[in-house]
Amino acid sequence: MEINNNQLLRFTTAGSVDDGKSTLIGRLLFDSKSIFEDQLDAVSNTSKKKGYDGVDLALFTDGLKDEREQGITIDVAYRYFTTPKRKFIIADTPGHIQYTRNMVTGASTANAAVILIDARHGVIEQTKRHSFIASLLNIPHLIVCINKMDLVGFSEDVYNKIINQFEEFSSKLLMKDVRFIPISALLGDNVVNRSKNMDWYQEGTLLSTLETLHISSDINKIDARFPVQTVLRPQSKVYRDYRGYAGRVASGIYRIQDEVAVLPSGFTSRIKSINSGEQEVEEAYAPMSISMTLEDDIDISRGDMIVKKNNQPEMAQEFDVMLCWLNNDSAKPRAKYKIIHTSKEERAIIKEVVYKMDINLFERDSEDKNLDMNDIARVKIRTTRRLMLDTYRDNRNTGSIILIDENTNETVAAGMVI
Repeated sequence: MEINNNQLLRFTTAGSVDDGKSTLIGRLLFDSKSIFEDQLDAVSNTSKKKGYDGVDLALFTDGLKDEREQGITIDVAYRYFTTPKRKFIIADTPGHIQYTRNMVTGASTANAAVILIDARHGVIEQTKRHSFIASLLNIPHLIVCINKMDLVGFSEDVYNKIINQFEEFSSKLLMKDVRFIPISALLGDNVVNRSKNMDWYQEGTLLSTLETLHISSDINKIDARFPVQTVLRPQSKVYRDYRGYAGRVASGIYRIQDEVAVLPSGFTSRIKSINSGEQEVEEAYAPMSISMTLEDDIDISRGDMIVKKNNQPEMAQEFDVMLCWLNNDSAKPRAKYKIIHTSKEERAIIKEVVYKMDINLFERDSEDKNLDMNDIARVKIRTTRRLMLDTYRDNRNTGSIILIDENTNETVAAGMVI
């Protein structure tokens, strides 16, 4: 298969504490020769100060001084590297259970998820939690790296046992593509270079797998959605009559003379012109930033949405979402929050917690109505005005919401419309 070397693959890494994520990423960067000399020198010096014989690979990702001193990684760390075949962005998320919310953040735009399992411990709660979130976020590819194979004698039986454990619970999830790779991040087995210690494994290394994954666009090309961010009215004699609607195309394709509807008003018109920067274009598609004009003078403001007349989203004041609670403080019953959906801001309440997910058992708990940090639940949201919604599985951009505490301005939850 021919690979476009300009293609960008975004992938997230996740696992439990001390599963070796930082070491894995360090090995990936080191063995693929993606480390600058000054970075290598700095990490080598730090490794010597810590008493290591060689290079502590984890230091390539633990970039903050405090993190290095404490020996932990506590936030989403983004790393960029490139090979002759592809460009990559890594979102390295913490393994601590109290930072599951960071997994949601790091995975929200990922094309693939790399989940680490310690070969000594097998599938544990965090493995299930991270896999569930990857499924919930509709990530198309899941790569399960069974790490620290050197500590179990590179045993094929241990590897197969963990695969069976994983498949036993993952059969309940909507997983499109799951691959398993036995690795030793510390020694480099099957990360960039093929392992000589596991000749029983005949599939690709982690890097070759990442380089050859098919990247299918998560942009919905069918349903045209254009959330208006601002109205352009230049104070110029040349553009005296210009009234343009600017924003980013969330999905679909718009062409001059297309018949469109403006929501929530429902008024219809045709596209008169489309501009990308200073250039007029015949068509616009996601994720282009554009301004467009319409043939009719319609009252349009920020938060409105321009869609195709014969293909419109659902308009609702009350709807269900799968909500990931991100805040340290619990959700307050009937409290008002600011809800942000595309370019629209409204006020909202969590009307009802329908059920919470028990990640270990993959069961629904309809008795517990409290939402605490890292909880994932199906809830009913009610807003002050109608929102223009698609389901998250159909359209990531118009199917996602965030809730903000109006008093502290903190983002307290992220949700996916069902």
